[in-house]
Parts: sequence; C-alpha cells; structure tokens
Amino acid sequence: MRIGTSYKQHPGLADEWDAIVIGSGIGGLSVAVNLAKLAGKRVLVLERHYTAGGFTHTFRRPGYEWDVGVHYIGEVAHPRGMARRMFDFITDGELEWADMGDVYDRIILGERSYDFVKGFENFRAQLHEYFPSDKDAIDQYLEKVVATVKKAQLFFMEKATPPFVSMLFGGMMRRPVLKEATRTTREVLEEITQNQELIGVLTGQFGDYGLVPAKSSFFIHSMVVAHYFRGAAYPVGGSSRIAQTILPVIERAGGEVVTNAEVAEIIIEGGQAVGVKLVDGYELRAPIVISDAGVVNTFERLLPAETAQAIGYAAKAREVGHSVAHLSLYVGLKGTTEDLQLEKTNLWVYPDHRHEENFARFEADIHAPFPVVYLSFPSAKDPDFDRRYPGHSTIEAVTLGPYAPFKAWENTSWKKRGAEYDELKASLSERLLETIHKHAPATRGKVEIAELSTPLSTRNFAAHPQGEIYGLAHSPQRYQQRWLRPRTPIKGLYLTGADVVSAGLMGAMMGGMICSSAVLKGNVLGQVLKHQAQTLSAKTSTPRTPARA
Repeated sequence: MRIGTSYKQHPGLADEWDAIVIGSGIGGLSVAVNLAKLAGKRVLVLERHYTAGGFTHTFRRPGYEWDVGVHYIGEVAHPRGMARRMFDFITDGELEWADMGDVYDRIILGERSYDFVKGFENFRAQLHEYFPSDKDAIDQYLEKVVATVKKAQLFFMEKATPPFVSMLFGGMMRRPVLKEATRTTREVLEEITQNQELIGVLTGQFGDYGLVPAKSSFFIHSMVVAHYFRGAAYPVGGSSRIAQTILPVIERAGGEVVTNAEVAEIIIEGGQAVGVKLVDGYELRAPIVISDAGVVNTFERLLPAETAQAIGYAAKAREVGHSVAHLSLYVGLKGTTEDLQLEKTNLWVYPDHRHEENFARFEADIHAPFPVVYLSFPSAKDPDFDRRYPGHSTIEAVTLGPYAPFKAWENTSWKKRGAEYDELKASLSERLLETIHKHAPATRGKVEIAELSTPLSTRNFAAHPQGEIYGLAHSPQRYQQRWLRPRTPIKGLYLTGADVVSAGLMGAMMGGMICSSAVLKGNVLGQVLKHQAQTLSAKTSTPRTPARA
C-alpha cells in the first residue's frame, strides 16, 4: 500500500493553503496534525519520496517487509506514558503497540553479554548483579541521568518562545541543562568510574544517537537511556502504520499529504516566506512554510543563495557537523520466528568495550572489523507479521560508518553504480550475515533475501548530503547553538524535526511539538497532554452498559 497521494496523479491540487510542510518525516507529520487539530488549518505536506513517513516508512520485496528506521520506542507501552499520549493524539488513538518484554536491549562486548531490563529499579538491580563492586558508581550514574533529563523541559520550551521572551529569560531556562549538555558522555562517566567495561556497557546504546562516548553530549545520552527505563514497544503492523494512522487525521481537516512532490525552492517575497516552487516549476502558496528537510538542506538548497548567506545558518550547521552514516542489511528468511528461534530483544554486538578505538579503525578502513552491529528482529516484535507474511521472518543488521568510502559513487544512479560498488556491497553483506548467523545460528541456510543499503541510499531517498541518519551531530557544541530553534529570521518560515530538538523518532516528534508551539504561539505539548488526559479520564469513567439477562 502506497501512503499519500502522488503529485502527478493529483491534478486538482489546490494552489493555496493555510500552511505548507516540506517533508513527511515524523517532525513534519506531527506539526501538520497539530495545526489541523488545534487550529483547524488546512495543511499541505509535500514529500519528495514515493512514499510518506520519512524514516518511519517500510519497503517490501515479495513475501517480506522491513522498517528502515523504527526499531523500538520507549514510553508507549502504557497509555499514560508521555510518548504514548503524543502518538495517540496525532493518530486519534488508531496506532497500536506491542510490548517487547522484559529485555529490550542486550549489549554484547566480545563474548560477554549484558541485558537492559524493563523498569528503573530492575535495571539498577541487574547492573548491580553484573558489576557488584561498582554499585555506588552505578547508583551515581543513574541519579545523574535522571537529574539531567528532568532539566530538559525548560531547555526545549525555550526554543519555542518569542524572541523577546528568549532574550529576557532564555539564559535562565537553558542554564540547568548546559552544565551536562556541554560535556561529553565519556568525560562525565569517567568522573564516576574508571571501570572501562562498565562504561562500555552503559554507553552500549550510543548507536541510537550516533556518536561515540568521547564525542557525544551527555545530555543526548541521558535522554536516550532514560527513554527506555520503562521498556520498549513496536508498532503493531510495522512502522508504516505510523504514517498510515496519521494521514487521515490531516485529511479530515482538509489537508493533504502528497508524494513524488519535490520542493525546489521556498518562495520569498518582501522578506517573507509565501510558498514553495516544485521541481517542475509549479507554485503553491501559504503564509506559513515549515521545513522538515533539515537545516543544511533548507538553507543551502531551498532558499535563494543571497538570503541564505545573509542569515548564515548553513555555515553554522557545517561547524556543528553532521551525524553518522550507516549501513543496513535487510534480511528475509524462510521460516517463522519460532522456527528460527528469533527473539524480540535488540542485540548490540561490539568487539569489546573500546568504542572509540573500534569506530576510528573502521572509519579509516571500511574493511576493518565492524565497530558495532545492531541486530533487530521486526518479525518477532510485530504480532501481526505472521498474518501478513506467513512462514517468513525478517532481520535487520545495522552498522555505523563513514560516508567517505562511498563518495566516489555519489553521482551515479541507484542500482547502477558499477561492479566495484557491487563488490564492496557484497563483501559488507557477507560480513554482516556472519554476525547474524553467530548470534542467531538457526538462520543458517534460511536466507532468501539479503539487501544492503549504504549511505548513498540515505542520500538518495532522504536527501541527507552525507548520508547522515540523525541530522546534526549530537555533540556538546550542538547544544550551545541558540539559533537551533523552529522560528527563523525569515517571517513565516519555520523549522521542525530532529535538528530542532534531538535524534530519533521521539526527538523529531518533539521538534514537531515545539515548532507547533512557535507557530501557534502557545504550549502545544501541554495542550496535547491535557487533551489525552481528558480522553483517558473519559474512557475510564464511562459506565458500562449492564449486560442483558
């Protein structure tokens, strides 16, 4: 099922809208829903890809389906979790979730493995069991994570405030977070413990934000770790259900989500954004234009050069740097989850605890051992998978890596990049398959499809210049950038998505919430949470109809 309406198949598309959103990632879709539901605005969402959803979309091959970016989400298993209430609002409660169970992540360092278990105190107790001599350090670490996350609300809220409010109170709102946000994860952890194996375990999810401990901000590390304290879940029906349940909400308010509609330029008249021009020259108008294309794309590709240069955002973004690229092997296997003994738990497979050394080695030589291989088993996580694809299973093997080894082919066409490129892909695929077989041995001899995406795939489909998966790098430098906010110097032009807030699906969705607040000049997240609290209260207080005798 293709999500969204193809632009070329929609000749009756209106020329004028209340708002236009560039990009249908979760940052774009969430802001579109908020404007539709809270302000009754007719919103047009334009997507350059053939399907909507950004990194929430799935792709299919005969008998198989894989997600490309959603592997697990925290805070959604329980209806009162904040993330769950946000999702319920933007999908009108239509999106269902399957709990992943007691162990959501397993960190594997060489031959040793460590389970990350659901529940804060369970998590603490499990770490104590693994490292009995480091109980005090573990407790101190967990206290610091929790304390850092608690300070985040004002930090993010400040991004949506009007300029005069930010000028008066912005420093005070940001200051509590900056102490930890401007320090690296390794710097903070090595003040707590010198046990390098423990540090290797505690930072075992660094792939979720894409920077090794010595380069990442402790703030993003804390946000990711705390996000899963209550466990994790997966969308029932696969990650494409996210966009499938959001689009009707936008459409019910008179909006549209249109695919195969690439924006070539944001139209500026009199210093104000007034619409967009598509690659075929067709113009669409709106007094509000919201970009989910990322800071670099917005200010280097979509704005007139003189305007962009005068503002200087692209240069500032370049100084911060981009996040990591990745390789992802999509594997289809004959046999059910039970046949192949697959489990819901994600596996983070590392050579050992030396994350920085391992990553630097792979960055210098793509033929070196992988610094990490993340194994996800979507067919095991999704209770609806077997109904859709009986007798089949899927695995995704992901590793982080540099863009540079693939740069030589960046001007070639998808699936037509030449024999040398195909040979490199085949070698990388075989190595990733060996990791799968080692940790899921029943998969040997069962592989029917193994298709590798490289950083060029991300560049091609998501228009990320360096194949980056998390937007701007989540370094200490990033969190010192006060200009990274939804409101831009151009009247009527706003930014949404991960670059506004932080990495991942929830970071991008929060970017949508903050952007909505800036556009509507109010606390949209507060309104959303209040709305869902009232909805839950109404559901639980509605008396049941007595059964007939």
